[in-house]
Amino acid sequence: MEISHEHLADTRRWVVKIGSAMVTDDGRGLDLDALGDWAEQIAALRNAGREVVLVSSGAVAEGIRRLGWAARPSALHELQAAAAVGQMGLVQAYESVFREHGFHSAQVLLTHEDLSDRQRYLNARSTLRTLLQLGVVPVVNENDTVATEEIRFGDNDTLAALTANLVEADALVILTDQEGVFDSDPRGNPEARLLDRVRANDTGLEAMAGGSGGALGRGGMLTKVRAARRAARSGATTLIASGRQPRVLSRLARGEALGTLLYPDREPLVARKQWIAGQLRVMGRLHLDEGAVRALVEQGRSLLPVGVRRVEGAFGRGEMVACVAPDGREIARGLANYAAGESRRICGAASDAIETILGYVDEPELIHRDNLVLV
Repeated sequence: MEISHEHLADTRRWVVKIGSAMVTDDGRGLDLDALGDWAEQIAALRNAGREVVLVSSGAVAEGIRRLGWAARPSALHELQAAAAVGQMGLVQAYESVFREHGFHSAQVLLTHEDLSDRQRYLNARSTLRTLLQLGVVPVVNENDTVATEEIRFGDNDTLAALTANLVEADALVILTDQEGVFDSDPRGNPEARLLDRVRANDTGLEAMAGGSGGALGRGGMLTKVRAARRAARSGATTLIASGRQPRVLSRLARGEALGTLLYPDREPLVARKQWIAGQLRVMGRLHLDEGAVRALVEQGRSLLPVGVRRVEGAFGRGEMVACVAPDGREIARGLANYAAGESRRICGAASDAIETILGYVDEPELIHRDNLVLV
């Protein structure tokens, strides 16, 4: 069933992501007037009974200004230094503008490792939910100062979507410098049409949303479309709209038709599978035969070693691996019951032969269906 913009008027818990262009003064550091306006709108949402988690860019841009650099650096260690310096200004600014409206704010810095480790994931979820219950506005950002290239979220759109999964938000609102998702790039096609609403899992969306972000931001429309698909896994509706629209959050809260609504069209995943689906780093790849693909996709079965043709990577037991169809498509991800070396030895074998091959058997499946998510 399709969902309209009016649906947002009935939602209670929002994750709001505000991009660099919405909080900085043309790259010259934080725009305090803009932050004050966002705080006023979010305070109005809170006073109306909504819970709001804010995912805000701007730390790197503010750090670049404070350090006197002319352009965004490309070296990771310089970006980390800029983030560390700029985060001080970002947190100070948000605390100041929210205090004017009688609300406390809280800084929450996350890395991919925080969300890939099950215990740390549950701790982060508990902390965010407690902050919301206390009436605090959590301000979430990536912990750029410690994240390495291999384990970065890469953009705050992805972080916002995973935060929406984490707190089981009803809505993810992504505010950017574009009006929404167009059927082609409006910068090169004046006839491009703004999409009013579309399924978050529409396979044609990524082709429509090609392109990159601005000079200060890392994400483009493509990352926002992918974020909507991630958010849909927990049942969240995503709204991508221009942050240049006056009082945009207040108008969305009334159900006004702004931007592009990307609605979930599948049943939400259970909490554990949401966590599995949110893993960004794959440690290995299992190449399957057609029978195994059918068992996973059509029958919802576990992955047995007999259906695996080849094993790639160096993964341990319990680590994330991708399941690949014969045509090269990734069809699923899951947590492996056996390490890479053991998986290579038993791939193609029947489950009752595992003990003979390895000398022991832990599980009859390479990946149990409870630890497997279709992609």
